[in-house]
Amino acid sequence: MNMILAIFKRELRNYFATPVAYVFIVVFLVLTGVFTFYLGGFYERGQADLQPFFNYHPWLYLFLIPAISMRLWAEERKAGTIELLMTLPITTSQAVIAKFLAAWAFTSIALAFTFPIWITVNYLGDPDNLIILTSYFGSLLMAGAFLAVGSCISATTRNQVIAFIIAVVICFGFILSGFPMVLDFFKSWAPQIIVNAVSSLSFLTHFTAIERGVIDLRDLIYFASFIGCWLFANVIVVDMKKAD
Repeated sequence: MNMILAIFKRELRNYFATPVAYVFIVVFLVLTGVFTFYLGGFYERGQADLQPFFNYHPWLYLFLIPAISMRLWAEERKAGTIELLMTLPITTSQAVIAKFLAAWAFTSIALAFTFPIWITVNYLGDPDNLIILTSYFGSLLMAGAFLAVGSCISATTRNQVIAFIIAVVICFGFILSGFPMVLDFFKSWAPQIIVNAVSSLSFLTHFTAIERGVIDLRDLIYFASFIGCWLFANVIVVDMKKAD
């Protein structure tokens, strides 16, 4: 645990050692404001809730999260520091977990800076704050799922741009699998059990359920198992590349 904590602190500190972290946070806050108050019609809806704010999170994460995760392993391999990392008294799985948690913590910090929007909706009306709190929790879980994919893909290449593009494509697939047009395609020839399986793979299906204010054990299991599977794959990829 001490080594995981040490790498976690190093990774999190590295985010703020360059202007990239601050640029990311500013871009994230600006886009959330634009999507919430302009594209989401926050004032026009006349409702005291943050549904327009959370509805756009999957699309924000689709591009911003891979931008965070693309450097996790690709930069280590390109700079040649991955060999130094692997010489430390730490297992591959511990290194993967530490890097992932650092990226997740950074994402949490960026999400926490949107707190003024929550204050705004409370000032303008009387929202259900429990639903807003569960929506934040669901958004954080979804961000972890995006990060797990991005981290694994980052370990496959030393090119950060390639890691970014592949992660975006894969995450886009997991978003689309819950769309009606995709499900309608499967309904035309596949049995209902397959349609349900495809729908259950979607980030949107599980995030939308939590966004309603209901934390279902199935949604928690989905995100936990999804993150766990991709981190396990991440460990395998790093071990394979280490053997090259």
